[in-house]
Amino acid sequence: MKNKLLAGVALMLLAGPALAQIGQNVDWPLYLGDATGSKFKPLDQINASNFSKLEIAWRFKTDYMGNRPEYKLEGTPLEVNGVVYASAGSRRAIVALDAVTGELLWVHGEKEGARGAAAPRQLSGRGPAYWSDGKDARILYTTPGYQLIALDAKTGQRVASFGTNGAVDLKADDDQKIEPDLTTGEIGWQSAPTVAGDIVLVGSAFREGFTPTSFKNNKGSARGFDVRTGKKLWEFHTIPQKGEPGAETWLNDSNKVVGNTGVWTEITADPAAGLAYLPVEQPTADFYGGYRPGAGLYGNSLVAVDLKTGKVKWYFQLIHHEVWDYDMSSAPLLMDITVNGKPVKAVAAPTKMGFLYVFDRLTGKPVWPMPERKVPKGDAPGEWYSPTQPIPTRPAAYARTGVSENDLIDFTPALHQRALDIVKNYKMGPIYTPPVLSQRPGPLATLSLGPANGGTNWPGGSFNPENHTAYIYACNSCLQPMGLVPPPPGLSDMRYVEGEAGQKVEMINAAGAGAGADAAPVPKAAPTPPPANDSDDFGLTVNGLPLIKPPYATISAINLDRGDIVWQVPAGESPNFIRNNPALKGLNIPRTGQTSYNIGTLVTKNLVIAGDAQVTTTPDHPRGAMLRAYDQATGKDVGDVLMPSGQSGSPMTYMVNGKQYIIVAVSGGNYSGEYICYTLPDNG
Repeated sequence: MKNKLLAGVALMLLAGPALAQIGQNVDWPLYLGDATGSKFKPLDQINASNFSKLEIAWRFKTDYMGNRPEYKLEGTPLEVNGVVYASAGSRRAIVALDAVTGELLWVHGEKEGARGAAAPRQLSGRGPAYWSDGKDARILYTTPGYQLIALDAKTGQRVASFGTNGAVDLKADDDQKIEPDLTTGEIGWQSAPTVAGDIVLVGSAFREGFTPTSFKNNKGSARGFDVRTGKKLWEFHTIPQKGEPGAETWLNDSNKVVGNTGVWTEITADPAAGLAYLPVEQPTADFYGGYRPGAGLYGNSLVAVDLKTGKVKWYFQLIHHEVWDYDMSSAPLLMDITVNGKPVKAVAAPTKMGFLYVFDRLTGKPVWPMPERKVPKGDAPGEWYSPTQPIPTRPAAYARTGVSENDLIDFTPALHQRALDIVKNYKMGPIYTPPVLSQRPGPLATLSLGPANGGTNWPGGSFNPENHTAYIYACNSCLQPMGLVPPPPGLSDMRYVEGEAGQKVEMINAAGAGAGADAAPVPKAAPTPPPANDSDDFGLTVNGLPLIKPPYATISAINLDRGDIVWQVPAGESPNFIRNNPALKGLNIPRTGQTSYNIGTLVTKNLVIAGDAQVTTTPDHPRGAMLRAYDQATGKDVGDVLMPSGQSGSPMTYMVNGKQYIIVAVSGGNYSGEYICYTLPDNG
């Protein structure tokens, strides 16, 4: 097994035609493909000439990995030595499948009862991690109830020598006392652990949604554990406490009471440099920060910590005192680039803001200037506003940021005028225009693109180390109205929550909340399909069309040697509600792309692979969504294959016995989660 492992590692380091030799294997051992987060494998057996010939090798439906089907399958499987490992279903089971046939080899699940039912991040999550020393091999993952589990990769059984009988209780192991208790205390994690050498890295997350019940929530952290024993090696406090560097940025001792500030997305690492890179979200709450005056380190920061000790080596705060729900959504991309003729070991952070922040990953120095720019100030009572925010000079924004009249629908003059009439009651402005106190007749809210689901979300970006280019999906039309209203009695202890004057204020939860296997019983029937206009525009539409003009989503190629956007194309087919809308009859509408926040990209030797998020029916294909291949050099479509539902987890690829495979997760609407594996027919 050791020789096979070493051969696989060596092959992952090779480039080009060497990987296409018959009989070779190329693995995908981590959620992001590798510890750098690249989501890249230089395979070219599946290429522009044959992508459309792909056939289904096997498919794995996740309905019975729990007590109910899951409709939000966001996982990306691993593949090592001919075995696929994936998280699946409402109980976040871990399954091992034959990589060639899809045969189920083993399954492991945990029944956590009340603790699982109270979990803030339920369902199957993003996936597991793999570790091996050439003899022992383990699968590691976090349960909905926030336990770190180590499994024997061959059998799926718990590794008794890890933690307590194969598990570390991440609530009990936390430096803070989880309130109100270990069963119901709000903290968890849905992302995949990161393995770097013999250390496994784990973050923290809280309930998704815009309406916190309290600003006095539990606090986030990131931790490193010994992958063999489960012993905690370090814990990084994302809200520094008294005596810790950064505590002074929390005015009025607000760091004692305010919570959240988790590391909810993927962590990347550079074992050679001995550094881990932590993308830290904002403190409580998303749109109102009156309880936490000051810049609030390490909220909305990229933090590089020592891999062995967790000590801060450098940090950069992307947003001072965040009130937009931009958080830090994406795994940092580690890359070696050449800028102005000099080699740079860099880290680049895709963001909801549509900016790519690029730093020297050893020192934290920006590769291109990021000057502090003045930003608009709000007037919400009790709020603290930062007068400036750092804005990258390169690369240029790869997604829309603020909202102006020029961003509104303009298929026809009449539609544009109707949009202008609608926005009269809203505030618009550039990026970092803050939320407003909602009132009638206006302003009802600040309109913004990016907060919540805009720009780049949890799927992050990809990077090809051969051409030094990042490929990043972004939502270009995820419109978010940001209004502040007092909560009704009993809803929250916040002074203000997100809402609109004159409208009922309710607890806003994310899709999938309460749908885990241990949550309250639900009807057996599948959920109803999404509405025809699945544009995520909060009801701000014009004749059933999005208020914002296309492209609704894009994929951008960004050269990191120069900091230039090489190309940008609409991502996905024009939705049915665009092509079939009577208001657009007779008009020639170019492809618009599809509004979504959960599309991740896979990069192979010459392709960028990403699927449509929505189901369409066109003259070219029956009802379904397309998995698409784009040419890396130009962005041109070079192939597609039909999927039964939209992409909901990032695709991955591997090679076994000289044959290349691609797996993608699909789900959504009334289609429950399924992993589909594609490959070329045996005759080529």
